[in-house]
Amino acid sequence: MSQTIDKIKTALSHLEIITDPHQITKLSLDYYHFSPILQQQLQDKRGDLVIRPTTEAEVIQIAQTCAKYKVPLTVRGAGTGNYGQCIPLEGGVILDTTKMQQILWLESGVACVEPGVKMAAFDKQSRPTGWELRMAPSTYRTATIGGFIGGGSVGMGSITYGQLRDRGNLRGLRIVTLEDEPRVMELRGDDVQKVNHAYGTNGIITQLEIPLSPAYPWAEIIVIFDDFMQAAKFGQGLGDSDGIVKKLITVHAASICRYLPQLKDYLPENKHAAFLMVSEYDVEAFRDLVGEYNGEITYFKTAEEANNRTSLLEYTWNHTTLHARSIDPNITYLQTFYFTLDNVEHFYDHFGDEVMIHLEFIKFQGKVIPAGLQLFHFTTEEKVNEIIRYHEENGAGIANPHTYLLEGGGRKTIDSPQLNFKKEVDPYGLMNPGKMMIN
Repeated sequence: MSQTIDKIKTALSHLEIITDPHQITKLSLDYYHFSPILQQQLQDKRGDLVIRPTTEAEVIQIAQTCAKYKVPLTVRGAGTGNYGQCIPLEGGVILDTTKMQQILWLESGVACVEPGVKMAAFDKQSRPTGWELRMAPSTYRTATIGGFIGGGSVGMGSITYGQLRDRGNLRGLRIVTLEDEPRVMELRGDDVQKVNHAYGTNGIITQLEIPLSPAYPWAEIIVIFDDFMQAAKFGQGLGDSDGIVKKLITVHAASICRYLPQLKDYLPENKHAAFLMVSEYDVEAFRDLVGEYNGEITYFKTAEEANNRTSLLEYTWNHTTLHARSIDPNITYLQTFYFTLDNVEHFYDHFGDEVMIHLEFIKFQGKVIPAGLQLFHFTTEEKVNEIIRYHEENGAGIANPHTYLLEGGGRKTIDSPQLNFKKEVDPYGLMNPGKMMIN
């Protein structure tokens, strides 16, 4: 492999190539260590070199060179994923897209961007026009749009717009194939699903056309409750309140709140909490809803005030896991679709503090449902599988965060169109190999 890598470096010497071992290590990894199982499996995986293109033409050159020498190619954005999506299993070239940062055009309700555009940076430019991203992960400040499409699925905004894979949440893609003579392909409509959330196995994204949502002034709020299920019912009630515009509904059991010491002034001991983003225009109706569920507001920041401090978003979704692990590195997590509050109550009563419940309410097939990223202390892989099995046998759906396989993370199979597209655009099986069972 070393001689082949030398040939690639020579052929692409006019591009930015990183060969420093420390940088290569940094750019070979993501937040896979959230899972002790993945940590064991992936901790020694590295690329052989990193290349940072700035244009689609340079991407084509990289693809053609990798195809010529039959060298694996792994695409990455900011590396904020959690399942090893961008970790190269077989070495080779890492294609870092973070220098492809252009917003190509921005119109009412839609934009076209290069993959390396950071999500928060995009909103900073789009919000003055009255529009913003529909959804974003808790790594919003650093995550790239291309990385989120390639490796993400839900986040802030999913309470209104559901999952990335829902029809309409991605309008179009432009990709480069990994063939002897790479092609540039444009995918629109349902065809984008061939690449959406495919871990970069089905084409190198060079442009994305994304729908936007109206930009609201988002108030950030914490509401506390004496009873966990009351907090959960409030979350569902807010989600079902069609007249209140919201962007985030997170509910933390008291056992999780203790891992958020930065907010201790707003989270009294043994209280359960809802972390929320609600339109300032709907605050009066929101306060009435809080009163109906006997909640108490302990934290309220207007949109202007929230912009000048760390957003509550960074205590939700998988940032909650990050904060908990900073205190206790033995903590790991699950990703769950509870579907109903009855299921939530069943698992809360069954596990107690063994599996600490963290809810994120999202739109799923037209209805608001409780999903979650529960926390628990890792002991053995067998115990993790036992907890997963119990959830699945009792009405919950698990998107397993302890596997790097596309087929393992809640998708038991890969659909035929995606498999066929893989064969078409990557005939040598060089794109992020090992992430699909077929290669």
